Amino acid sequence: MKINWGTGIVLAFIGFIGFILYFVVRMSTDDRANHDLVTEEYYKKELTYQQQIDASKTATEMDANLTVEKTDKGLVIYFPERFDPKKISGTVSLYRPSNKHLDTNFPISLSNTHLLIPDNRLVDGRWDISIDWNYEGNSFLHKEKLVY
Repeated sequence: MKINWGTGIVLAFIGFIGFILYFVVRMSTDDRANHDLVTEEYYKKELTYQQQIDASKTATEMDANLTVEKTDKGLVIYFPERFDPKKISGTVSLYRPSNKHLDTNFPISLSNTHLLIPDNRLVDGRWDISIDWNYEGNSFLHKEKLVY
């Protein structure tokens, strides 16, 4: 059988379409190409964005800045010394952009002015830390990106 120009062009189109369809099916079924939202309730979280802005502004105005430091024991979060540690409450959220299964939340309960997150709970790489804490009716927010 002899292949002429018209048959060759049709076979090239069929081959190209098959090639593209193979990659479309492969990428839509592969777990490595999972396209999840950043958070499960993205739109619900966006409605509270103004509260986050106000909490960050309150932290700046009241000079309630936190210090996050990596040590041999783990991640240490230092709260302002002028605040009573027993009156501080809230949560520390650790968000891992590359793997949502590593995301964790820690409640804040202090006996002194720092909080230690053990080294065995953290994997090397980038972490987005969000500390949402309250003190005597005031809400504060501290966000930081950290490479551990």
